[in-house]
Amino acid sequence: MSKRQVTIAIDAMGGENSPYKVLKGVEIFLQKEKNTKIIFFGDKHTINQNIEINKLNIFNHEIINTNDIILDEDSVNTILRSKKNSSIYKGLEFAKDHEYSGFVSSGSTAAIMILSRLHMGMIEGIDRPAICSLVPNKKNYSLMLDLGANVIVNGSNLFQFALMGFCYYSIINKNTKPKIGILNIGTENNKGLEFLQEAADLVQASFLKDYFIGFIEPNKITSGDCDIIISDGYTGNIMLKSAEGISNFITSNLKEIFNKSLINKISYKLIEKDLKILKDQVNPDIYNGATLIGLNGISVKSHGNANPVAFSYALNQCYNFITKDLNKKIIESIKNK
Repeated sequence: MSKRQVTIAIDAMGGENSPYKVLKGVEIFLQKEKNTKIIFFGDKHTINQNIEINKLNIFNHEIINTNDIILDEDSVNTILRSKKNSSIYKGLEFAKDHEYSGFVSSGSTAAIMILSRLHMGMIEGIDRPAICSLVPNKKNYSLMLDLGANVIVNGSNLFQFALMGFCYYSIINKNTKPKIGILNIGTENNKGLEFLQEAADLVQASFLKDYFIGFIEPNKITSGDCDIIISDGYTGNIMLKSAEGISNFITSNLKEIFNKSLINKISYKLIEKDLKILKDQVNPDIYNGATLIGLNGISVKSHGNANPVAFSYALNQCYNFITKDLNKKIIESIKNK
């Protein structure tokens, strides 16, 4: 690994409970990666005040003051023309202009997508970025993309997602031969829309054929049988939000059941250790930080409602992509396709 200093540009104002959750997340992150340079973008007075009031141990950092605030209802034209002094705009601009750096934000997904493409551009050979994240399964985790960046895609887009997913997985789990699948309504070759068939043919005609297991149905996502799950952004986003809703439903109902009576509380104590293992396995905090993969730079989107621990994991993601040259690996794979 290179000894060059990593710099992470951070939108301190985006998402719920900011800037506190961002600042606390940075404090947690710096406990492990002490040599990382942190550049905060946002209201300088508010950021300094939060650090002081909460007695946060944040070092090796700089604050760049920004005044504009991007709202969820802002149009593309407003974001591009009238919000040039926002924390997202300036943070991404900084990350593009400085080597060995990346950007992290819990702010507006639309703004991050638009401004990431504006400032960073695309890797040559990649047409569109994809939102890429880890999802838990019975064995460990799978990598899934796209989770919402592209509502309409073609087979070539999905093939590019597969290439990028393969590169990403080789960074986070380099000792495993990953299995690649395309999300579909059935596993038969004649099932699904035309662009899914086209994508499967393109994968089969490339070096990825040795890793391709074909189509995978949504009910098999958590089985652990597939390591890299490829989807269009519309389907992927619905799948992800449905899974989050079902998970929250089950968790809340379990809490009610175990608190219902004394016998149930005793039962909880008997299986408390096993329940903790399950909770840790599906803990959304450790999977926080979706990468906008395919950009000519590193841009990571944290959940808007992420807590400080979850935000620290998004910072870890950004750090790993910078130090392990994710984009270089993608470029090499495109050349070899």
